[in-house]
Amino acid sequence: MVQGFEDVWRPPVRQRIVRPRTVLRPPLDSGEGARARLERVAARAPEVMVKVTGRTRDGAHLRAHLEYISRIGQLELEGADGALIVSRRDVADLADEWAGAALADRSRRKNSPVSHSVILSMPAGTSEIAVRDAARSFAADMFAGRHDYVFTLHTDTPRPHVHLSICSRSHAGERLNPKKADLELWRQTFAQALRDRGVEAEATPRRARGVTRKAERTSLRKIRDREVAGEGPMGRVRRSAYREAAGAAFQGRTERTPWEQRIVARQQAIRELYLTQARLLGRSGDPADRALGAKVEAFVRSMPQPDTQRLALARELRAANEAMRNRNLGEDRERPR
Repeated sequence: MVQGFEDVWRPPVRQRIVRPRTVLRPPLDSGEGARARLERVAARAPEVMVKVTGRTRDGAHLRAHLEYISRIGQLELEGADGALIVSRRDVADLADEWAGAALADRSRRKNSPVSHSVILSMPAGTSEIAVRDAARSFAADMFAGRHDYVFTLHTDTPRPHVHLSICSRSHAGERLNPKKADLELWRQTFAQALRDRGVEAEATPRRARGVTRKAERTSLRKIRDREVAGEGPMGRVRRSAYREAAGAAFQGRTERTPWEQRIVARQQAIRELYLTQARLLGRSGDPADRALGAKVEAFVRSMPQPDTQRLALARELRAANEAMRNRNLGEDRERPR
């Protein structure tokens, strides 16, 4: 392996704020472990998704969430000990139990969460049973013996996913407060649990795949959905983004911002590390090494160009403006003289 190559896969987590007792991630393997991961990355193994989707603040909120993920008793909730919750009465009792424990904590703040909601998901076509079993293993590794939790599998969308609800207060009185490092460890653990069950899965940071645009936040997506449905105005954040994009689209402000320049420089460094590793493998006497080197090089060549929301929206505005211009020209030609 090229010295420092594993840095391509390291997440952008500031080490000085990592809490070592709870969120130290396992070190990246060298040798065969790194090679196997490189094989998966070059083959574009499906990426796992582990996302904190919300927090409940009181018993009523928690009960509503548990009823939602259990489809009002139609789906079983499975707990840490394997026990199944199968009725609305049991769901209500569980919500009361967790909320009561939170209220009994004198050190708890008024707005401290009662539970955290997490989704574990894989792309369409992944075995639903494997996703459920991997989620069970993940939850046991991360929370068993410390936090109570329940989970259930949903198959009502193309992407099989598991809803996991975790009691925010641990048995020892500690509060769950996941940071970036926690989420990175959770993704790595879930991906390994899937691989242990024969499902190819990876958990690499976006930049390692050449993806430079962040996914839209759930709250912003909901605001946009309401706007598209005609049920509300355009959100303030999106209006501001369009104003910046309009400057690039129509006012000639196409020079990259400092942070866009940093994105490009980071991508250049990452891609050069991949290509250096590919060249090293290409000089090997082992045909398998040379084949892997060719795959890595092809993977780098297929990476998308670095992009940002500002530039993407600028392209969208230019395309819309061009379409309107062509439509107006067509109407002018068809208008009787």
